[in-house]
Amino acid sequence: MEVDSIDIHLHSVDTYPEWPRNRLSLLFKRPQCGSFDGCQRYTNLEWILKLSPSNENSLCDIKSHFIRIGDWNCHYLDEGQGHPVIMLHGNPSWSFMYRKIVRHLRSGFRVIVPDHIGCGLSDKPGSGEYPYTLEARISDFEEFIDSLNLKEPFSLMVHDWGGMIGFGYATRYPDRIARLIVCNTAAFHLPKGKSLHWTLRYIMNSRLISALIHHLNLFARVASHVGCRMNPMPNQVRRLYLEPYRKMKDRLSILRFIQDIPIYRDHPTYPVVSRIQRGLKKLRRKPMLICWGERDFIFDRDFLIQWTRRFPGAAVQRFTRGGHYIVEDACDVIGPLVKNFLNAPIRDSS
Repeated sequence: MEVDSIDIHLHSVDTYPEWPRNRLSLLFKRPQCGSFDGCQRYTNLEWILKLSPSNENSLCDIKSHFIRIGDWNCHYLDEGQGHPVIMLHGNPSWSFMYRKIVRHLRSGFRVIVPDHIGCGLSDKPGSGEYPYTLEARISDFEEFIDSLNLKEPFSLMVHDWGGMIGFGYATRYPDRIARLIVCNTAAFHLPKGKSLHWTLRYIMNSRLISALIHHLNLFARVASHVGCRMNPMPNQVRRLYLEPYRKMKDRLSILRFIQDIPIYRDHPTYPVVSRIQRGLKKLRRKPMLICWGERDFIFDRDFLIQWTRRFPGAAVQRFTRGGHYIVEDACDVIGPLVKNFLNAPIRDSS
């Protein structure tokens, strides 16, 4: 199976003389937001590549929204009507990753995709201005969900760090969850006998690599090259993954996510993960779809085995050649899979 590459036409600034003379401008429809200060600056975003409105693969048909979460402006996508489906990205991606899944679902579902604080088009607080911890992100997500005033349980789709954040919420409020879609992530400690992959351990212990991540965007650049194994990202799509993090001041979240991995028991986030792990039994009877790229060298088959042991009733779609960014790598297969899964009647598992 090969996913069609995305042909995004980039234009010079001279093509649109009324726009600011920078190499980026609007990607989404005009943002919808409340009256909070600073919203206007998002109508001329610095970081978004110019796309041809006539290009079927542009994002001009997806509306951008903002909401206040704590002291920060949170960006999110909100498309369609019907049963709510909320999707959480990981590190170092953003809501852009789910664009094709949004299109697959929005004709029959309300699809909502937030950018975590510090990621994508959400505000990017400086060091000392925001905790950048798993506990803080779960609280942010809880506040975000409360602001939506949903009238029914929602389905949750997660990838990478989105798994810890999403399951952190779901284990607190299992009655608010209808279904779960899991893609190359974890909601538990490292499998017994397994060590953190040497690349992440090296990053956490090396000031040089940490500096390269912060100053040169090394982590996001490497991830965009190795994350798709079946269908490597076209250059234009790779640039869109990287654009929200092109300035050094915008990359703090990428580094803080890595530093928040609790590999030792005295790490502040360790008990948070322990609590999530213990709470997974509350979700055991929820319908679950697992879509897994088996050539992910971080979330490898050992993590998949843990998911299937904890959720033996889950439907599993393995992509033997798929990489970490499986939502991007196999989006033309995952989109219909997710749609069929959400449309299937829920069987009584009591």
